[in-house]
Amino acid sequence: MKKSVDLTQGPIFKQLVKLALPIIGTSLMQMAYNLTDMIWLGHLGSNAVASVGGAGFFIWLGMSLLLVTRVGAEVGVSQALGRKEQETAARFARHSLFWAVLLSLVYVAITLLFTPQLIGIFRLSKGVVEDGAILYLRIVSIGFLFTFVNPTFQGIYNGVGNSRLPFYYLLVGLGLNMLLDPILIFGLGFIPALGIKGAAWATVIAQVVVFGIFFIRFVWMKEIINPDFKRFKLSKDISLKIFKLGMPVATESSLFACFALILARMITKWGDIPIAVQSVGAQIEAISWMTSSGFATALGSFTGQNFGANNWNRIKKGYYTTLGIGIFLGTIVTVSFILFGKQIFSLFLREPEPLQMGIVYLKILAVSQVFMIIEIITRGAFNGIGRTVPPSIIGIVFTGARVPAAMVLSLEKYLGMLGIWWAISLSSVVKGIGLMGWYITVLHRSGTEQAKKKKVRLSFLPTRQRQQIKIEELED
Repeated sequence: MKKSVDLTQGPIFKQLVKLALPIIGTSLMQMAYNLTDMIWLGHLGSNAVASVGGAGFFIWLGMSLLLVTRVGAEVGVSQALGRKEQETAARFARHSLFWAVLLSLVYVAITLLFTPQLIGIFRLSKGVVEDGAILYLRIVSIGFLFTFVNPTFQGIYNGVGNSRLPFYYLLVGLGLNMLLDPILIFGLGFIPALGIKGAAWATVIAQVVVFGIFFIRFVWMKEIINPDFKRFKLSKDISLKIFKLGMPVATESSLFACFALILARMITKWGDIPIAVQSVGAQIEAISWMTSSGFATALGSFTGQNFGANNWNRIKKGYYTTLGIGIFLGTIVTVSFILFGKQIFSLFLREPEPLQMGIVYLKILAVSQVFMIIEIITRGAFNGIGRTVPPSIIGIVFTGARVPAAMVLSLEKYLGMLGIWWAISLSSVVKGIGLMGWYITVLHRSGTEQAKKKKVRLSFLPTRQRQQIKIEELED
């Protein structure tokens, strides 16, 4: 196991970037599974994309629910190892995987038994689009056990402090998915063209292979810790701890998915093409979302260590440094969406009507990109100081507010269909400004309190020592 990095000293920018890059790579890897399907299915037309977009919601919802075991594994394992309790870390790993398998099997059963009813929520067009969504969801449901357990494996590795190996394992799965997608969708040699079914099977096969790698390396080879499943005995305390750690994150993510479902239902009033456009647009936007999430996670670790050291001056520098990086990235994305929307969207859909609609959608999203990134980065900063409630309040309240805002703005006398997309974009602006203002207030208050305490302490020191301390602060 690699030695932990001391983030309480050293170059801030370099440390943040070094921490963020592997996390960003892993996140983009997971997102690339969906992007690959979208790109190849786009060649079949908007109906195929709309079908997968509807079914894809339930993959998103399942991933949100299974954050319980991933977060439980990350925090439980890392805290146990921090206390030098190897066996406790192994118990957290065993229990996290147990609950991941159990929850995944329950979710598999629900999606297989109620597939038509679940897809019916979207009110897709009867026939090709709805049938395609049902078919896609049934096939990918078979692989949900592997799709949802793999992130829990990843959480265990992150908890140990090794995020590099999961990146490599997911890279294998992505490469296989990219290879299989065109072959199974369009056919090759003796392999028939399977269309939507081919995209679903490519995803399932890739996830099974990644699961196999994790199983061999973690369970059989014991490459990071010894899980020793022969010693598994269900513990109420460990189980409750896992759910206590992971439930808040899973709840917020699941509510976010539910709000998105409501908005998706609303937009079906204008047909299947807007669903396809919104599905593709969400995948495009996810690139900036994943990148900023990587920096947010890195900032959380950085802030956490400095919070423990009570170094608020460094916490401020870390936050504003990361904020600067995020604003720079957000500006690039904004300009790209406005100037190159056609070129970006045509990678997925080339039919004239969806392409033109996609260009408009990206321009509306462009308004919120900087603020969305600010919100995500500030969320990581709040997590670092152990205050997870403010981001949850801002997130749930204003994401939920998208629904009534969309209802009003989408009235024909206002913006019509575009009102739904404007409600999404403008709420991100409010969330970014609100959360940043809240955190800056916390920084100012905490920094002021620290300065007062330091002033009291310094008053008891000789003049020469006080001058030396001030010099050291300036050099920091």
